[in-house]
Amino acid sequence: MRPAVIIGGGISGLSAAYDLARAGLPSVLIERNSRLGGVIQTERIGDCLVETGPDSFLAQKPWARELIRELGLGGELIGSNDHQRVTYVLRRGRLTPLPDGLMMMVPTRIWPVVVSPLLSWRTKALMATEWFRRPASAGRDRSVAEFVAEHYGQEAVDYLAEPLLAGVYGGDPAELSVASVLPRFLELERRYGSLTRGVLAARRRLRAERGGPLFQTLRDGLGRLVEALVAALEERTRIVHAEAEAVEGTGSGFRVRVAGQWLETAHVVLACPAWEAARLVRSLDGELAALLDSIPYTSSITVSLGYRRTDVGQSPGGFGFLVPKRERRRLVACTWVGTKFSFRVPDGVALIRCFLGDEDLLGESDEHLEALVKTELEQILGLRARPLLVRVARWPRSMAQYTVGHSERLAAIRARLARWPGLLVAGNAYEGIGVPDCVRMGRQAAQAILAGRR
Repeated sequence: MRPAVIIGGGISGLSAAYDLARAGLPSVLIERNSRLGGVIQTERIGDCLVETGPDSFLAQKPWARELIRELGLGGELIGSNDHQRVTYVLRRGRLTPLPDGLMMMVPTRIWPVVVSPLLSWRTKALMATEWFRRPASAGRDRSVAEFVAEHYGQEAVDYLAEPLLAGVYGGDPAELSVASVLPRFLELERRYGSLTRGVLAARRRLRAERGGPLFQTLRDGLGRLVEALVAALEERTRIVHAEAEAVEGTGSGFRVRVAGQWLETAHVVLACPAWEAARLVRSLDGELAALLDSIPYTSSITVSLGYRRTDVGQSPGGFGFLVPKRERRRLVACTWVGTKFSFRVPDGVALIRCFLGDEDLLGESDEHLEALVKTELEQILGLRARPLLVRVARWPRSMAQYTVGHSERLAAIRARLARWPGLLVAGNAYEGIGVPDCVRMGRQAAQAILAGRR
């Protein structure tokens, strides 16, 4: 029995290997870095738990939670402290809370929007008249910025959609596809015309879906999920820490060159970034490689700083704040870790996770990035104290961008893959960027392999 080959040891690749191992099918997992888990990385620094990548996942998407429970970690699941969930937006140099009841950029409560200083009266009037929009027929794919501006005006783009999406995608709403990024809102537009009317009509169902916390994670960090997956792979999976160099076709399947050696297999899962997958399949299928290479990526940097709580003074509270592009220097967002999740920081310590998204900062030293973040925190929060801890993490070309036309590109990729039975893709470049979606795609790849062997 030739083992399946999985290229990429992030959460998608690990999930695929787990399902194959559980079904008794051996696999070879190839990861060029010395560490598994991809962008999931949990560290203990002193008494603080620091997530240098994602810190949680959306609770309404079940796939990560299901996997966690299968691995026997269900008792370690914790939810976000939603009773303290307030998100601030920087406007004219001041932190202003998002209006209560706002669902992305859609108002579901009137009075909090009316009294909010975040939006002008013109935008508030547009939000009121949006109620009377007629249902829209399906048309061309539009950018998120165009979509939101049509409903609520440009200010809603600048101070709601852009900062909220920058914190998730690290991208520009003028380029992101509404069909791929906000498909639920697009469906509401087609059915109701008014997004506000559509959300309110579905309010009872939405409340049922969100009966629990908005976010979930593991008490000791998402790194525990990686550890449990790796432990579950030991008997059936060979892990190779080397760089995959090429994928070629053979009469009976594929061969993968790894560190100058060839591995023969009937199944290859490309669970690596699309740009890396493109490099691997270029000699196999140039058109597929071009399609994969056309999916853009952005980079991110996290800078975590721990302070004595007494040095922080009067923090705004809540989960953190967002900095819109119109107000932005370098800082994109900040999270108050101890407020968002319990068990992350000891009493008397405040841990702040800061996010930067500029490509030109990747090559800067840790000291430069620390100084840059501290300067902006002083300007925004008045925070002048010296931190107890600093941890900088760089994630180059890690965040796939679902730009306008993404669904068409994805259909073309599927059509090319259909020419190569046994060649599969998984990861955040395709059908969802969060941990649950990456788990789902990895497991779907494994199930496709298993189905093909029956």
